[in-house]
Amino acid sequence: MRIRIIGGSDAGISAALSARETNPNAEISVFLADNFPNFSICGLPFFLSGETVEWQSLAHRTEFDGIEMHKGSVVKHIDPRQQTISVQAGSGVVEELAFDKLIVATGAAPVLPHIEGLTLSGVFQLHTMEDSFRVKEYLKQPGAASAVIVGAGYIGMEMADALSHLGMRVTLIDRFSVVFPTIDPEFGSRIEDKLKEKGVEVVTGTEIVSIQSGAAGLTVAAKQGWRARADLVLVVVGVRPASELARAGGIPLGSHDAIRVNERMETEIPNIYAAGDCVETWHRVLQRYTYLPLGTTSHKQGRVAGENAAGGTREFAGSVGTQVVKIFDLAVARTGLRQAEAQNAGLHAATTEFSCWDHKAYYPGAERLHLRVTGDPFSGKLLGAQIVGHWKSEVSKRIDIFAAALFQGTSVDGLNDFDLSYTPPLSSPWDPVQMSAQAWTRENATSRNVATR
Repeated sequence: MRIRIIGGSDAGISAALSARETNPNAEISVFLADNFPNFSICGLPFFLSGETVEWQSLAHRTEFDGIEMHKGSVVKHIDPRQQTISVQAGSGVVEELAFDKLIVATGAAPVLPHIEGLTLSGVFQLHTMEDSFRVKEYLKQPGAASAVIVGAGYIGMEMADALSHLGMRVTLIDRFSVVFPTIDPEFGSRIEDKLKEKGVEVVTGTEIVSIQSGAAGLTVAAKQGWRARADLVLVVVGVRPASELARAGGIPLGSHDAIRVNERMETEIPNIYAAGDCVETWHRVLQRYTYLPLGTTSHKQGRVAGENAAGGTREFAGSVGTQVVKIFDLAVARTGLRQAEAQNAGLHAATTEFSCWDHKAYYPGAERLHLRVTGDPFSGKLLGAQIVGHWKSEVSKRIDIFAAALFQGTSVDGLNDFDLSYTPPLSSPWDPVQMSAQAWTRENATSRNVATR
């Protein structure tokens, strides 16, 4: 059996390893356009900040027994009818290769906004290892002291932290009214306060239209008349599915132009699978497909695609969109749906905000945790949660508790039945997760009483 895999990042490598484990006799080959298989793109901000010294450490491993790695090989076309792919190697020669099973794991591509000057020297995107090398070299130039970051999402936040770590003056710009729009504005304001505390200039409600180069460096200009000078400009406004190859091959697309798949990660074309940031993802709370480009999801989907391509029967169980990011000394996390997202999907939703200590206050070092719990006020069903707190306050662990509850369809009150660990330096007899659930239950008791009459 010949299993060809297009893409050598999270989903592609997971697929290859899973296929190899399922069918050791299969001929497995991975084709990646660059020379960096299995590299952690999520680690790029920490490499650029200097906290991760060697770029090589961003890869767990780059060679795999029983798996052929074709680096610098661009797949130009997929022919589903003939079951072939056209591959252009570094030499420029195009070769037609047959497959029995194909896995498309082409990932995501950066969204490029309509800004004049994106190709100027000193203007960068940050999505690949090569991008990080270019930024790293530019930062070595004398006088590289200021940066403008366009986009206040995950990468924008992490890069504001990273460049501040290097002692640069950082300005963070976003077209939304509050930074980090993936969480509620109440928490976005807390993040904005932290950024300002750390010396980052925050400009919101501002849309950049041009970047110009002059003797004094780069000038960034907004539609609203705002202007700023910078030595470096980073444009990181989001990603989209890299699905052009699939579309050209006649593979149907779904939500947000991501490749349409089923729970076995099969496309609508026989013998062709897809996984990772190029595909749509089943959302367990919404109960429909959407676009959720996450590394954790890519690994799971790749594993399912690889096993099934090699003869297995595994199914992808779906996602609840669990995410966490470190911003200076804050950790910010979310899972499930925010109230606005739930209501846009036609669901009843109410949110309660709750604050408490992350562990017993009598033990030194206690920090405040801020939690927002969203549930259906009539059924009591948990719909989502958000947490902001110190990055050492077990924010990641606690959002994972909410995620596990969401995955199982637990009610908000049902969180109180969870058997969670406790010791005074780490938590309380009622964990903050449970105390926030109790606060939500108290606040929404009237709605539930009405629903049961």
